[in-house]
Amino acid sequence: MQQGEMPKILVVDDEPINVELLEAYLTGEYNILTAYNGEEALEKVKSEHPDLILLDIMMPGMDGYEICRILKNDSLTQFIPIVMVTALSERDDRIKSIEVGADEFLTKPVDKVELMARVKSLVHVKQLHNRLVSERDVLDVQNRIRSVLTAIIPILLKSLSLEDKKIVIHQMTDMVEKTILEIYPINAENPDIECVGDVCANVMNQLGGTFVTEPSEEGMGCTVKGTVCPWGGEEARRNPILCNLTRGIFSRITARAPGNREVQVLKTLGNGDDCCIFKINMV
Repeated sequence: MQQGEMPKILVVDDEPINVELLEAYLTGEYNILTAYNGEEALEKVKSEHPDLILLDIMMPGMDGYEICRILKNDSLTQFIPIVMVTALSERDDRIKSIEVGADEFLTKPVDKVELMARVKSLVHVKQLHNRLVSERDVLDVQNRIRSVLTAIIPILLKSLSLEDKKIVIHQMTDMVEKTILEIYPINAENPDIECVGDVCANVMNQLGGTFVTEPSEEGMGCTVKGTVCPWGGEEARRNPILCNLTRGIFSRITARAPGNREVQVLKTLGNGDDCCIFKINMV
C-alpha cells in the first residue's frame, strides 16, 4: 500500500446482502473489495493484495475455514489479517477458526462499533508489518550493494598509483564521516576514550565488520579490535592500503571529540595479523 492510499479490505460472503452491509459500514475509510465464493476470494487476494479479509465461514463449496487455511499456509499471504464473520457462535467454531489461523472472530449480526474497532486495530498491525518488511528489503539491498562494493574496492585500489590511492582513501573517509557518523554522533560534552572507541567500533560494524571495544591492558586509553574486515574477504586481507581507510575513519571520529587523542595501529588483517587492533590514547 502506497502512502496516502486507503487500506484494502476484502469482504467474502456468498450472501450479497451481507456483503452490502459490511461495505456500507466500511466505505469511506477503506477501499472495499468483494468476493462471493472461495475461488473468487483467492483470486482477489492474489491480484489485489488486501490489507485485511472479512471472511464468512458458512459458504457452499470452499468454506471460510479452508480459505483461511490456504492463505495462512502461503508465505505470500500468511500475514494478511483474517476476521471470521459468521452466524455461528459455538465454542468449537471459534476454536476451529483459531486452529486454521484466523486473527479475529465476529458474530452476525455484526455490531458496527466492534467491527470498526477490530478492523482499525488489525489494519494498523498489518501496516506495521508492511513497514518492517519494506525496511528489511531496503537493508537487504544495502547489504548486497555493500558486499559488491567491498569486493570491488580492493581490486580497484590495486591498479592505482600510491598517490591516487591516497586520494581515494581520503575521499572515502570523507564520505563515511558525513554519513555514518550522523548515525553515531559523539554528543557528550567530554566523552571518555571508551565512548569514542564504541563509536569507532559501531561505524565499522555498520559497514559490515565485526569490531568491539576493549580496555587497554595498560589501563590508559582503549583498543578497538576487529575480527571481520568491513572491506571484503581475502582480497582485503592482501591489501593493507584498506587498513589506512579504517585508521582514517577512526582519526576523523576521535578528532570530533574534545581533547587530543591519537590512533595507533597495533595489528591489521591486511598485514596478515589474526585481527585488527587500533589503540586510542590521550596525548
